[in-house]
Amino acid sequence: MEEKETMTFLDEEGNKVEFEPIAEIYIEEQKYLILAPVDGSEEDAFVFRVDIEEEKEVLNLVEDDEEFLMVKKEYKNLLYNS
Repeated sequence: MEEKETMTFLDEEGNKVEFEPIAEIYIEEQKYLILAPVDGSEEDAFVFRVDIEEEKEVLNLVEDDEEFLMVKKEYKNLLYNS
């Protein structure tokens, strides 16, 4: 059985939550990751912007509706134009 790649984060209560990468998207040199909870108990997927802080990649949840829709549109373009 193939191991799934997962990323682990802490939620607001300090509980570990595992996410599975769904897509890596670039828009105007900005990198985004779409991640889905492995247990499927939460929402379907989350969009994170990958920022560089102190020479390290930092994931920031995309909360801006316009930015979220821009990433969602690019993801759909990748799915249907591949």
